[in-house]
Amino acid sequence: MDPKSREHLASTYKSTLLNDILPFWTTHSVDRTHGGFTIALGRDGTVIDTDKGIWQQARFTWLLGTLYNTVEPRDEWLELAQHGIDFLSKHAFDQDGRMFFQLTQDGRPLRKRRYVYSEAFGALAFAEYARATGSDEAASKAIELFELYNTYSSTPGLIPPKVDPMSRPMTGLGSNMIAINLAQVLRDAIDAPGCNAIIDRSINNITRLFMKPDHKAVMEVVGPNGEIINHFDGRIINPGHAIEAAWFILHEAKQRNNDSELIRIGTQILEWMWERGWDTEYGGLYYFRDIYDLPVQEYWHDMKFWWPHNEAIIATLLAYTLTNNSLYKQWHTLVHDWSFSHFPDPEYGEWYGYLHRDGRLSVPLKGNIWKGPFHLPRMLLYCWQLLE
Repeated sequence: MDPKSREHLASTYKSTLLNDILPFWTTHSVDRTHGGFTIALGRDGTVIDTDKGIWQQARFTWLLGTLYNTVEPRDEWLELAQHGIDFLSKHAFDQDGRMFFQLTQDGRPLRKRRYVYSEAFGALAFAEYARATGSDEAASKAIELFELYNTYSSTPGLIPPKVDPMSRPMTGLGSNMIAINLAQVLRDAIDAPGCNAIIDRSINNITRLFMKPDHKAVMEVVGPNGEIINHFDGRIINPGHAIEAAWFILHEAKQRNNDSELIRIGTQILEWMWERGWDTEYGGLYYFRDIYDLPVQEYWHDMKFWWPHNEAIIATLLAYTLTNNSLYKQWHTLVHDWSFSHFPDPEYGEWYGYLHRDGRLSVPLKGNIWKGPFHLPRMLLYCWQLLE
């Protein structure tokens, strides 16, 4: 990539993050009355639902702490990170130490899920806040949540199974890929112990169980020994999810002095899932595909969601910087250009999250329990810093 193109891209990512995405959320989402952040926002930032998902409370807190730690120590960012930590500390925890999934506006519990992803994102938030403030209490909470996540996600039976394991035992990709990123953040932020071992174990699980060379695909769920489960749920592949895992692995390769084996694994996942996921007719990434190219059960399978494109922008750019392979540069240009021409809202800012297959808008909201200030600003921040 020539210096002029590199500078232009870096400027695009930086400007979009600092002058568009972040101001949208800091202007519209901060709840000064009840604490935390109101994430369910309409196109213009109007509140459309007051319930608060813990994922987004923690993720936004993580983003604010990360910006303070890696971009500039702005008082506004630290104050808002403190605002998020205060709400999480006061309302997000059940008596057993687990975290809730969804709260009312004023912090009363609504839902608590089987999975421990609230705890994973909580650990990210407390770790970056500890890094920003030097708080031993926040660091201890981050490590406590980190250990809880790893215990629950690696101990059979602690998380109630989605389906009866006597009839159909299965294991999922998500817990392994999240463990990689979680360990990377806690290693950098607070030097948490055991991170490299967890990363190595998780990457080994992905390569051993979920990568299918014969089919050139990465599965979402498999049997306990990596078997493909020949049913709707078992045949699902999610290109965006696997590509997210790919860049976590490529990032680890970069951290380990461009480890060639990790680069091979990460780029292999990227190549397989790009070929599976890119829509050659309309552009953009499909949400779900079937390993055998059979019809997919979920009706949103061919929609274009914002977050897979965010992950693909990171993965292709990172793969290109690590290998100098022009194929990844071409793919990065494709997914960058498609995303920036379809998702942004030029009138009110931020990005739409949900498009039909041909790129038409499906719903104009900017936030809900799943979409908030995380995947998009993380992509913009990572790519900006990578290019600089």
